[in-house]
Formats: sequence, structure tokens, C-alpha cells
Amino acid sequence: MDKKLIGLMVIFFLSFALFTSIMIFNKPLSKLTRASNAFSADSDSSLILVWPLTAKADGKTRVEVNVFIRNNSQNGALALSNKVVKLNSTLGTISGNNASTNKQGKATFSLTSDATGIAEITAEVPGDNVLIKQKTSVKFE
Repeated sequence: MDKKLIGLMVIFFLSFALFTSIMIFNKPLSKLTRASNAFSADSDSSLILVWPLTAKADGKTRVEVNVFIRNNSQNGALALSNKVVKLNSTLGTISGNNASTNKQGKATFSLTSDATGIAEITAEVPGDNVLIKQKTSVKFE
């Protein structure tokens, strides 16, 4: 065979492979070869839940704070386990500011206060450098 025919055949097969990969996977090849962010926390999908919303300011009554760390994948938000979560509050004392998430992506904290007022609660995932956008508050009376 001559060199021009071999060169044309190589170009044909490469362009055919590119075309079929785009049609089958509906994505360019670069999307398939890039690293996935499936294991990093998402600030929009993650949640902070508090119960009860009102508690006595006696330094003993505990408020349970649950933080759910999730990612933002194309298939919906998925729970992320073994992520360290740091909880911050403007009022009161948090039992262990850092906790790791379980298989459901949940980290649990307790909050107490001996001063009256409203505690603003925020959470972050320092390892992923993510500050959770949702904030919540508890009223201590």
C-alpha cells in the first residue's frame, strides 16, 4: 500500500471513533477522561438540620444538630461518607466541633447554652474547602 492511502485510513478511523464516542456517550472524549468530582462536597446540596428549634438556656438542654454532606452529581445528590465536618455557632458550646460523616453522609453534634439569645449555626467541610450555604438558628430561652 502506498503511504497516502494508509494516512487516509488512519484519519478515517480516528474520526469514526471520535464520532461514535460522541454519539454513544453524548459527551466529548475529554469529559470521559477528566477526573470526577463525585467525592467532593457541594455547598448547595448539603443540609443542616436542628431539633429542637427552641431550648432552655440552662447549659444542660441539648440541641441536636445534624449535618448531611452531599455532592452534586448528574444523578442527584449523593451522600458522602468519611468527610470531616466543622460546626460553628455564634452562641453556646458545641460538643466536638469536628465530626466525620457516616455512610448516610450524616455528622451529628450537640449544642448547649447557658446564655439566652439566638445561635446562628454554620458548617463547613475543611478538606474540600466548602462552606455550606444553608444556615440555621436555635433560640435559647
